[in-house]
Amino acid sequence: MRKIDIKRETYETKINLSLEIDGKGKSSCDTGCGFLNHMLTLFAKHGMFDLEVKCDGDTDVDYHHTVEDIGICLGRAFRETLGDKIGIKRYGDIILPMDETLIMAAVDISGRSGVYSDLSIPTEKVGDFDTELCKEFYIAFAREAGITLHIRQIAGENSHHIIEGVFKAVGRVMREACSIDERAKDQMPSTKGML
Repeated sequence: MRKIDIKRETYETKINLSLEIDGKGKSSCDTGCGFLNHMLTLFAKHGMFDLEVKCDGDTDVDYHHTVEDIGICLGRAFRETLGDKIGIKRYGDIILPMDETLIMAAVDISGRSGVYSDLSIPTEKVGDFDTELCKEFYIAFAREAGITLHIRQIAGENSHHIIEGVFKAVGRVMREACSIDERAKDQMPSTKGML
């Protein structure tokens, strides 16, 4: 079973996170930010990950520390749960529609972290969520997970739809990349012999 519990406590946040990669898409997210709860729920559902997140953060300041630190914890959970990465498919990609929005996402569970994104979110906020935090979340996530992540907005006018499309798309590509390749389930998906 590929499952882990992560705890992180700083002066800014206290986080308990549980991830099961081979789940059913169930989630319970209490981050102190309703929009982030919604996005993590979508990520879990579309990734078919079981995810529980409880965060007590300094939301009286803003949501930056909460969003970044949850990204750190979620990325760490994937990295540690995947271990040596034997048998995984490693890659995933999708072009995902969300009403007028179209998002391309692609991932390589390479051991090398990087986020390459091109998003044009028209508003600074969705509710009380700063839209620039979408990118901050994925920078922290990719760095800790050790993944290369590409996110491109092909179309989109509604800020909520654009960010929702991103979280759904990344959930789906992570699901694909983390899945076991039945033809190579005992092999490292790299000619280097390690990732």
